[in-house]
This record gives sequence, structure tokens and C-alpha cells, in this order.
Amino acid sequence: MTKLISVDEALAALMPHALDAGEETIPVGAALGRVLAQNVLAKTTTPPADVSAMDGYAVRLSDTREAGNRLHVTGEVPAGTVPTHRLAAGEAIRIFTGAPLPEGADHILIQEEAHRTGDVIEVTTPQTSSRHIRKAGRDFAEGDVLVPPGKRLSPADLGLAAAGNNSTVTVSRRPVIAIIPGGDELLPPGSELGPGKIIDSNSTALAALIRVWGGEPVTPGIAGDTIEDIRALIDASSEADLILPIGGASVGDYDYMKTAFEGAGAEILFSGIAVRPGKPTWFARKGRQHILGLPGNPASAFVCAHLFLKALLSKTAGPAGHFSARLETDMPAGGFRETYYRAVMRRTDGSYSVTPLPDQDSSLLRPLQAANCLIRRQPNAPAANVGEDVECVGLT
Repeated sequence: MTKLISVDEALAALMPHALDAGEETIPVGAALGRVLAQNVLAKTTTPPADVSAMDGYAVRLSDTREAGNRLHVTGEVPAGTVPTHRLAAGEAIRIFTGAPLPEGADHILIQEEAHRTGDVIEVTTPQTSSRHIRKAGRDFAEGDVLVPPGKRLSPADLGLAAAGNNSTVTVSRRPVIAIIPGGDELLPPGSELGPGKIIDSNSTALAALIRVWGGEPVTPGIAGDTIEDIRALIDASSEADLILPIGGASVGDYDYMKTAFEGAGAEILFSGIAVRPGKPTWFARKGRQHILGLPGNPASAFVCAHLFLKALLSKTAGPAGHFSARLETDMPAGGFRETYYRAVMRRTDGSYSVTPLPDQDSSLLRPLQAANCLIRRQPNAPAANVGEDVECVGLT
């Protein structure tokens, strides 16, 4: 009988094999959601000079401290131009938002606080301090780190990178993950179902998770219950960084998945985890490739993907989100395996509460759709009562 390892032992075994597919440089506009691999530096200073924050007049503050003071308008500076005239005492220069401040000016008199007649303005509101000027480099200076490596790039990150005059960014390359569901009973979505056939939903759900976690899923096909069928798809997945076989690893007469991989030269690193759901989960390597075998039941595959596949994708997916929440219902004592219950978490007044879903059957998808977290229960955990805190793992 295969010895089962604990969840913590499995994670410890996986972490040295976390996928690193290298780096690539891509256009900044195509980098949304990608994980930054190198600093994004400012290639310019913003603002590049002291600029006006308002439409109005560039003046000397000393000329505007009293209402009724009159100044002669000697020019104007629209945004996108450079002032050519040095401001002298008793003068004002018409200026617009974003335009550079003329030499000699230290204040913007907004147009609502001045009355203009021809080329003369009259101060209508006394000015007490220098205002409405954005200093050079207030946002960032050339050479500043705008976005640090390791960050998943948001729209705001991309806007800041572009403002720093970066047309490209260097990001972590998406690891390629080949999904191989196994079973003669499986058909792709949209198929006409005959007797004994079911739809392969795992490929769709896992491919979506892989994309969210920064990977690139490929689906070479569904493997029938023969070693030859599985070997053909192993060969078709030779360029993948990770192969994700689904099902075919239990103790049935037609569970050939591990046997096929071993025959193709894979070294099994562990075979079975003391976890519920997900006991048949296994891990292997074959040359530069890694193989993570997941159970065939949809909820089992989905839960184990969050526990183990996300760990392998930690460089692009980030860490698992663990948190504590207050139970809203009693839970029975646990068995000998670590158990993850699909559950619904709610946040009220800054604290979390959680309720396990009533049906935990690993073949069901509707409860999985309703869940937004997992409740982690340690082996042989005592019964837990309403109001007790339990450890939870967020679902992506």
C-alpha cells in the first residue's frame, strides 16, 4: 500500500520545483495582469518643470497681495509650449494648466480671482501664499523605481510605467501547462452524450485557473483508458513546462495514468496525499518537465489545484490566501486525513465568518460554484462549535 504524505510534506516537496519559465519583454499595453520581472524605472521627470496647476496668470506673489492691484499682461503660455519671456515686477503672463512657469513667477493667480480689461488685469481677491504650482519631479524623477519586480501589473501600474516613458516592460514568462484528462467516458463540452459518457469539465475549469495564476494552458486532448493513448498525449506535450494529468490514478482496473508516465521515463516523487478531497494526487518529474497528477472528480481537482498547482505557480500566482474566520455552524470531529471543506465566507464589520456548504460530495459542481473559500481541518481535529475561529483558504 502506498504511503500517504501530509499536505505540509507535499507542499515542502513541491516548493523546490516551483515553475520558473524565464522572462520576456513585451509592450506595456499588453502587460495587464502579468507579473513584473524587473524594475520599471522612470526615464523622465514628471512634471519636467514647475508647471501651472490651474488656468490663470503667472505672477509674482508680491504683486497680488492686495485687491485692486493692476498688472500688465505681457504674453501667454499654452500647455505644450515653453515660456520665452522673463516675468518682471508689475507683469502677468496668461498661463494654462500644465504649462511651464515663466522665470520670475512664483504664484498662479487663478482667472476667477482677477478681472481683465484688454491687456490689464486687476486682482479681485488678495493672495496670501504661493499656490497652484506643481513642482518639477513632484510625481517622480528620472531614475525612480516606478513599479518593483514581483508585482502583478494593474491598469494604474501600466499608466505609471507609460508616463515614465517606458514602451515595454520585462515580465515573467507564462509557464506552459498541458492538461491531459483521462477516461473513456469523457467527451468535450458540446458533445452528443451517449450511454455512459460524461462531459470533461475539469479541463475548462483548470485552464481558467491556470490563466488567472499566470500560466498558459494547452489541451492536447482527452486520453482514453489505454497506456498507448496516454503516451501519445505525453509526447504531444513535450514542450510544456508542466503536465497536468487528471484522473486515472486511483486503484481501478483502468487507472493507467501513473503507469504510462513511468513508462515514459517519469520519476514519481510522491504518490498520494493524506488529504480529503484529493488523496490520489501525485507528483513526478521527467527531464526538465514536472508532472502533477490530480484526481478526476471535479471538486477534488479544483481543491487540489488551489492547494498544490498554485504552489507550483507561486512565482506568477502569488501565495495562497490563508485567513481566520468565525464558524457560523458546528462542525464534526475530523478523520485521519486533513480535510478541506468548501464553504462560504462573509465579511461583516471588518471580521470574517464562514459556513461550510452542506453537500461536500467531490463529484458535485454546484456547491463548488457557490464556495468562495475552503475550511482547513487538521487530521483528527476535535469538533468545532459556532463562534470558534477556523483556518480558511481563499478560492480564486
